[in-house]
Amino acid sequence: MFFSLKGLTLVEALIIIIVLGIIASVVVPQFTKAGTSDNLGALKGNLQVIRAQIKAYKLQHNNSYPSGADKFEDQMVRASKADGSTAVIGTPGYNWGPYLQSIPNNPYTDTNTIGSGEVGTSAWYYNPQTGLFRANHNEQFTGY
Repeated sequence: MFFSLKGLTLVEALIIIIVLGIIASVVVPQFTKAGTSDNLGALKGNLQVIRAQIKAYKLQHNNSYPSGADKFEDQMVRASKADGSTAVIGTPGYNWGPYLQSIPNNPYTDTNTIGSGEVGTSAWYYNPQTGLFRANHNEQFTGY
């Protein structure tokens, strides 16, 4: 009998350890890939929502994008006028927005900084002349 009621032999214990090692070597990479896939999905989802709201902002603000990386958050999360000035939500005369509740975190950096500089200098990149909004944490993700 391979397994006895009294215990495992050394050979049986080694076989069990080897089988568990093989299973672990197959399962662990699958979990690692799942985490990476989740981050990429979250990144793409965040970009889709933000870009749609930038388009809505442009339509309501005389065909102009939010002013710049330094004013982007303010203009997207507060109420605004057609000239781009902002105020607390509910302020009379500020009839547009907010377009976002908050700027979402980049899932790869867990931060939401917005800049217009080189890759790696902020979580997100924004160009007010073109309305381009993209990930900015790593060159590999600038095409999304």
